[in-house]
Amino acid sequence: MSSAQPTPGEKRILQEDCAEDNLKNGILTLTNQRILFEETEGTMATLSKKTGNVVLNVSLDKISSVRTEGFIVKKVVIAVGNEVYKFGVFSTGKWAKAIGNQIKLNKTG
Repeated sequence: MSSAQPTPGEKRILQEDCAEDNLKNGILTLTNQRILFEETEGTMATLSKKTGNVVLNVSLDKISSVRTEGFIVKKVVIAVGNEVYKFGVFSTGKWAKAIGNQIKLNKTG
């Protein structure tokens, strides 16, 4: 996958340490151009983490839907083509709204 390095004019909107159902633990980043998920390795006991590969790097125009799901364990769910990713972030509503806003801004901007 390609790099997590920002492209010209790219701004970070949200970033959070979280887990995805299939991709496991990592850092989810929303920018004004794309959504990224970088693997992390490490333990909470030592408080050391190192980032690994970028396992998801999707431009916002490729996201077909964004929603939240769950009652006790809430997740923000994004669909990219036939793939569905479910991220366990703290504020699912905030993430879903921010992703939706960036998609709209990207289409008009």
